[in-house]
Amino acid sequence: MNSFKSGFVALIGRPNVGKSTFLNGVLKQKISIISPKPQTTRNCIQGIYTTDSEQIIFIDTPGIHKPLHKLGNFMNDESLSTFDNVDLIMFIIDGCSEFGTGDLFIINELKKTQTPVFLVVNKIDLIKDKEKLMKNIISYTSNYDFEEVYYISALNGNNVEKLLSGIINKLEEGPMYFPKDQVCDHPENFIISEIIREKVLYLTKEEVPHSVAVVIEYKDINEENPNLTDINAVIVVERQSQKKIIIGKKGQMIKEIGSLARKEIAMIIGTKVYLELFVRVEDDWRNRSSQLKKLGYFTERD
Repeated sequence: MNSFKSGFVALIGRPNVGKSTFLNGVLKQKISIISPKPQTTRNCIQGIYTTDSEQIIFIDTPGIHKPLHKLGNFMNDESLSTFDNVDLIMFIIDGCSEFGTGDLFIINELKKTQTPVFLVVNKIDLIKDKEKLMKNIISYTSNYDFEEVYYISALNGNNVEKLLSGIINKLEEGPMYFPKDQVCDHPENFIISEIIREKVLYLTKEEVPHSVAVVIEYKDINEENPNLTDINAVIVVERQSQKKIIIGKKGQMIKEIGSLARKEIAMIIGTKVYLELFVRVEDDWRNRSSQLKKLGYFTERD
């Protein structure tokens, strides 16, 4: 009888390297939101990949970046705190981007841990100059002794199965930490709030995205229609000008945000959705500890 393997794997890297795309692709469903804007992921999200012979708990972390406010500090702490609490680290990089000071910062942090590290070069489907790529990779491998190096396309799935096999080979025998059909450690309300935030990121310009948080204030089955879920959510922004942008001319922007979010939420919860969105201004909330805690951006270690 084959033994069951399990373990925790951290997905780390700079913003927009494809960590969330990789996780959603492996799980074949969306649990982590994606946008072309940096610093989209704010909290660590555990995605659970289970087969008959193994369970891998992937921890999708916020992109490590130079913080400009307390929220940025929280996001970096979320990422760096995983290093010593996992069985394996996947340092994901964008194969199209050159080695920089941000990568060196991450490598210097990795040198402080004994956890084995895979270098995962993403977006190989976009590579035009392979010689330039290999010179770039030497900048990484000459600065750190990686266990293994993989070249993948998280979007297209290229070499992802090979990477999964490499991860499984590194895991030891262990228990099934989560039920076989569970794919995420976060509650449904968190996923719903993230979907709404993703639509705001998708539809709004640079002034708004990083100033937005979403709070689910009410969610329940409709009393008259058991096939309908009523949801009230508040989009929190920092300035009145941002509130006007979110609402839009004659309420068109907030209607579009709601329309896109409602379709996706319905697929996740399995019922029709009545989604009501409100906008609230909380001045400079990203630098106010009390607001950050209220919005779920501080953990027990703070």
